[in-house]
Amino acid sequence: MAVVVKYVVERNGVERMTFTTKKEADAYDKMLDIAESLELMLEKVDVPLSEQQIESLALEIAKSKEDFMTILKGGKDPVVTKAPAKTKKSDNVASTEDNNDKKQVN
Repeated sequence: MAVVVKYVVERNGVERMTFTTKKEADAYDKMLDIAESLELMLEKVDVPLSEQQIESLALEIAKSKEDFMTILKGGKDPVVTKAPAKTKKSDNVASTEDNNDKKQVN
């Protein structure tokens, strides 16, 4: 019989996630702490949001905290700079396909 160590992150008596390493469990627990703090902050903003929207938004911000921190410090978001490059690439593919179609017609 094998012995398996599992780290369970629990909030308010509800099991949220199970991990195989303490480091991963601690990181997830910290992310949930951040989300909880963000929820309290978002409840105070002057924007009409439902409780579910506040919870979801807080969790997503907490998941991407490094990107948000970069932007809040005046930096540029790496995701935003990558998105146009993908669009241009797909535009190039489309125009290449159009050119190939034109060549075949001629």
